[in-house]
Amino acid sequence: MAEKNATIYDIAKLAKTSTATVSRVLSNNGYPVKEELKQRVLEAARKLNYTPNLLGRQLKTNESLDIGIIIPSITNQFYPLLLLGVEDVARKKGYNVLLCNSLRKPENEKKYLSTLFQKQIKGIIISSITKNQDYLKQLQQKGLKIVAFDQGISLDCCKISFDFYAGGYMAAEHLIKLGHRKIAFLSAPLTRYSRIQIYEGFMQCMKDNGIEQSQDYIILSEDEEESHDQVYEFKNGKYLVNKLLGSGKPIPTAIFCINDMTAFGAIQELTKNKIYVPKDISVMGFDNIPTSEMITPSLTTVDQSAYEMGALAAEMLINNLESSSERSIEIVLKPKLVVRNSTKKLMANDTSIYFFL
Repeated sequence: MAEKNATIYDIAKLAKTSTATVSRVLSNNGYPVKEELKQRVLEAARKLNYTPNLLGRQLKTNESLDIGIIIPSITNQFYPLLLLGVEDVARKKGYNVLLCNSLRKPENEKKYLSTLFQKQIKGIIISSITKNQDYLKQLQQKGLKIVAFDQGISLDCCKISFDFYAGGYMAAEHLIKLGHRKIAFLSAPLTRYSRIQIYEGFMQCMKDNGIEQSQDYIILSEDEEESHDQVYEFKNGKYLVNKLLGSGKPIPTAIFCINDMTAFGAIQELTKNKIYVPKDISVMGFDNIPTSEMITPSLTTVDQSAYEMGALAAEMLINNLESSSERSIEIVLKPKLVVRNSTKKLMANDTSIYFFL
């Protein structure tokens, strides 16, 4: 009888480390791992004769070597970076990746799920935008392997998530340490798990520091709809700043945006109104997409490890596709503060600006 191929779970057990560390070493994704630990993982892989051997499996089972990924929108740079992580791992293991954009619409997501399943795709990676996961559960019961990322999901499946709450707390803490007390929170509707968690972390930090957050500084958009010609978050950032400026309330000394794209739109609209960052107001984002370092001023943000999230999601999915028994594990990535030039220490003579619009 042929010997079963080892998985990353077997390697992790032998090397006495986590599956996340094994994934980082084997995918060679550039994430820093101590040399001693790296060698221990590689030695365990050698001892277990770890090889994907996907071609042999395909010939024997006639199974597809395609995996699907469903994301809300390719226009937000967070998702292309995550997709690179997925593709790098998939390519090394002989898989093709089929990309689907739901455009933030539940009906599109369901249609793509149906299409992928009909095409006999055995596994998908998904950032679901629908609250009702009954259809996903039905497909899972029919054999579809699922890895959920970025958003909370009620299914018993592999999950690669991010500590959004800690990230929101970290952002508020950074601004408070700079002396800011009047901090606006700008976001799309709080309908997604990630946004809710970021908001709650932000609010908790304000409370822990004895700051009563005014509802006048919680600025949310009413609708959310993706368009093909404009980036929703960027456009929304401009809209939210106009909403803030038009309120007739004192302008805060700092703004925390739900993501970097929203921050870009906010900065552009502030500049248009002759409010300059960081001279007049500090602005902070969330994600750490590549452009955040390229704009002027460069954006202070919270790094969400998009590439690593994609790589780990692909590792988990492929290992479950290749394993005779499915494992439902969850990996939670931790936030990192990235301080750049869009935030500054509040001086004693700095005050909020009053607008009558």
